[in-house]
Amino acid sequence: MNCKVNRAARLDRWRGLWRLMRPRQWIKNGFVLAPLLFSGEFLQPLAVRDSLLAFALFCVASSATYIVNDWRDIERDRRHPVKSRTRPLAAGQVSVPAALTLLAILYAALIGGGVLMPRVILVIAGYLLLNLAYTLVLKHQPVIDIFTIAIGFVLRVMAGAMALTVPLSGWMFVTTLCLALYLAAVKRRQELSQSGSEGRQVLEHYSVALVDRYAEMAATGALVFYSLFVMTAKPRLVLTVPLVLFGLFRYWYVVEELDGGESPTDALLADWQLLLTVALWAAVCGWALWPVGG
Repeated sequence: MNCKVNRAARLDRWRGLWRLMRPRQWIKNGFVLAPLLFSGEFLQPLAVRDSLLAFALFCVASSATYIVNDWRDIERDRRHPVKSRTRPLAAGQVSVPAALTLLAILYAALIGGGVLMPRVILVIAGYLLLNLAYTLVLKHQPVIDIFTIAIGFVLRVMAGAMALTVPLSGWMFVTTLCLALYLAAVKRRQELSQSGSEGRQVLEHYSVALVDRYAEMAATGALVFYSLFVMTAKPRLVLTVPLVLFGLFRYWYVVEELDGGESPTDALLADWQLLLTVALWAAVCGWALWPVGG
């Protein structure tokens, strides 16, 4: 009986460590693969390999930032009605020493990755420092907190470009920034509407009306810049513009009517129409960008 209890306890700890890394959030690192798609190198095995390695390294880095954030906020999370049950550290499923050991292993993996992809690791180092500043200071600064989250997505795209040694397109930079600002603003809106200012200290400085305007401005910017890019540089991608429009409309519907959006990842994975839209967008992009004679 004791053997079974010990085995169950160990299994529970392993599950806790896995949850601590938040693997569901790795979908955000798909932005790393954007340069592979838009550069047209997705038929080159070496380019695919390098992009996937950069993606994996960013997954390790993002998991490390989640652990640091949860460790820093453990007492606040224990008082939160939801996070006290869903965050392994706050729930007591994982001990602080175990979390710090996992964090050290993740950092060691990044150091090892730096030997293979030094340029990508430089971008990831910037991402880690930015998120450390966010955890310690920036997440309490209104407007700056939203831009910090958005810059994290831009750094993902930059890492993907570095992996392929291709320049980061100005169109891709500004479109990614606007889209990420939209997602970050919606996230703050839902946190504010669902939990008020109790969830985060910075929410005391926001109102739903204000972050709604932020989201509308950012969504409009993302659509305009993406459309300009399509019309001037990649005309065959014009077929993706309706998909982008539908995706923005559908996401806002999920936020307003289905009470999603506090976690963009959860909103995407929980809605089959959003998932289908992303899949169709990727398929059409692949067709439109397929190298001639490839």
